[in-house]
Amino acid sequence: MTTRRLALCLAAFFAACTAHAGDLTITVDGVKSNDGQIMVALYDSADGFLKRTVKTGAAPAANGSTRLTIKDVPAGNYGFALFHDANSNGKMDKNMMGIPSEDYAFSNNALGNMGPPSFDQARFAVPAAGAAITVSLR
Repeated sequence: MTTRRLALCLAAFFAACTAHAGDLTITVDGVKSNDGQIMVALYDSADGFLKRTVKTGAAPAANGSTRLTIKDVPAGNYGFALFHDANSNGKMDKNMMGIPSEDYAFSNNALGNMGPPSFDQARFAVPAAGAAITVSLR
């Protein structure tokens, strides 16, 4: 019976070790005003990039630079998209042509060609201890 308990304890310990998650801190440079907030969406796959978020976050905009943290991000590969919601309407505003009219950025400062970048261009690794990344708004 004690061997069985020991095995269960070890299994629980290893499960806890592999499930460890760190924080992702994102510093956003080039914020043009204190208006509104910076909103971010985190993605974990090419199939879900810009479609299915795994985590989201927001922070009040601070002229110059804004820092926000997404808590408990499991180790893995991710990409994010963020924008400065200067008018606080909760969405990315676009002009009549569908081009964003609010400043935005992607992880790795990735740029797309006639559209958003691919997940591979935006992909970065988050280790179990977490990560800190800086991007610049466009």
